[in-house]
Amino acid sequence: MGTMEAVSRGACEAGGHVIGVTCIDIEEWRKSKPNQWVKEERRKQTLMERLQGLIEGCDAAIALPGGAGTLAEISLMWNLMIVESLTPGPLTLIGRGWQSTFDRFFHEFETYMPTHQRELLYFAEDVKTAVNNLES
Repeated sequence: MGTMEAVSRGACEAGGHVIGVTCIDIEEWRKSKPNQWVKEERRKQTLMERLQGLIEGCDAAIALPGGAGTLAEISLMWNLMIVESLTPGPLTLIGRGWQSTFDRFFHEFETYMPTHQRELLYFAEDVKTAVNNLES
């Protein structure tokens, strides 16, 4: 639904192979199924399994504006890179909302986050900028 359906549709129409990491817990909560653009479904039972499925084998991640679920995905991936359980890769957060949220977070808790940890996050104002950064 929403953003994920739009992203899936755009990727499919551009010739991409759309993989959906779905979750029974979320489907039961939302009363929804994967969107029609998903060509390969990686179905998980729990939200924790879904989070792991999203991160495993991920070469780069782009987070669009979102809510608590998106923040959980960002936080988990970022923390796994910090503790070196996951090879650092591009983790790009799109939009001024993420930039201002993390700027405030870094300011309030800078004692707990060395610069090299903050530098694992990339910020882009829009999708075009994020994609250009990945291509360079």
